[in-house]
Amino acid sequence: MKQYFNPILTQYLSRKLTALSIKSRHVLDYYWQLSPGSRYRLRLAAFAFGILVVGFTVGRITTVNRAVKIEAQDRKIAVDQTGAMSLNLLGVVLNPEIYRFEKAKLQAVPQEIKVPGRLVFNAEKGKLLSARVAGRVERIYAFEGAPVQPGTPVLELYSPEFNSAQQEFLLSHRTVKILGENNSLTNLLADAKITQEAAANRLRNLGFSDGDILALERSGKPQPNLNIRSTIPGVVVKRNVEPGAVISHGDPLMFMADPKALWFAGNIFEQDARNIERGQTMKIHFEAFPELEIIAKVNYIAPTVDAQTRGLLIRADIDNRDGSLRPDMYANAKLQIGSSQAIVVPQTAIVRDKDLRYAFIRTGPESYRRLVVKGYDLDGKRYAITEGAEPNANILIQGAVLLNERFTKQE
Repeated sequence: MKQYFNPILTQYLSRKLTALSIKSRHVLDYYWQLSPGSRYRLRLAAFAFGILVVGFTVGRITTVNRAVKIEAQDRKIAVDQTGAMSLNLLGVVLNPEIYRFEKAKLQAVPQEIKVPGRLVFNAEKGKLLSARVAGRVERIYAFEGAPVQPGTPVLELYSPEFNSAQQEFLLSHRTVKILGENNSLTNLLADAKITQEAAANRLRNLGFSDGDILALERSGKPQPNLNIRSTIPGVVVKRNVEPGAVISHGDPLMFMADPKALWFAGNIFEQDARNIERGQTMKIHFEAFPELEIIAKVNYIAPTVDAQTRGLLIRADIDNRDGSLRPDMYANAKLQIGSSQAIVVPQTAIVRDKDLRYAFIRTGPESYRRLVVKGYDLDGKRYAITEGAEPNANILIQGAVLLNERFTKQE
């Protein structure tokens, strides 16, 4: 095959070269047929075009080399095992009006732990109203949320035992009255008064007030139903009976509590239990009132850990005189368990990236370092760095987000 194609290929190339030679002679003949002025202008145009091509090529080569050189200088970056990152910005001067640095100093700051919780009624200021006598609920006056005062009727109860107690009192009262009119029956009068007082005490045990007993004594007519009254100021929190319900002695009827006296009930993690003491101060914030802060003290620590949540219950009294807070509102507290040394910086010095916190220091005139730090918020405006930064370092307190963008571009 090779011996067959070689003569054909040689003949084809020979014909191509002959044709090209003929075209070249024609171009040269055409060029020499031009006038001397036309030939001069043609040579000048060819020379200018050549200069343009050479200049463009040299410029492109120079620009590419310079860009690569700057990029190589600008991206001198190193990352160590702690996650800290160093960056050199050669030839770059940070604007001091945008980027502000200061010397890092250790300060004594409160050591706090976060305590999630909620508001509940103060059980010490609450009252469970139970039935003192068996009977049937005829009417309910106070439902859930209804405000009550001491002596306010909350429900009406029909009770044969109550009616019997009233009749007993009226009988003893009439007996005392009759014997009092006869001076010769002094001994019997004394016994009758004892019987009357015993009947009055029985009515008191059933829920009758002294005013009710006096009214019964004056009218001489028994009341058909017993009015059960509140004994504390507050609101009805829970109602356990409905109209028409038949109840027995001791059955729960209603629970009432004072909404002006609340508890903060918080949960402490099991590992923090050893640091908790009564009397420690906590700052409580509420999701419903972001700007509200209440200072309270721990007054109760549960003796056992909850078996399901593995949390330890703590409580603190909350003064709710204005009534703005509501039971079952979620709240978050910061419990101060001591003090520690930390570097305190503004929140603007910290960059948050998911679970990481970054701070920045200047290590040279044109070199910077991004540190992975740990700590906690102090008051919403400051951040306490407990790990990751050293005192006396030039730490960035303003412009951290902008500088972090430069680091991010180098990653």
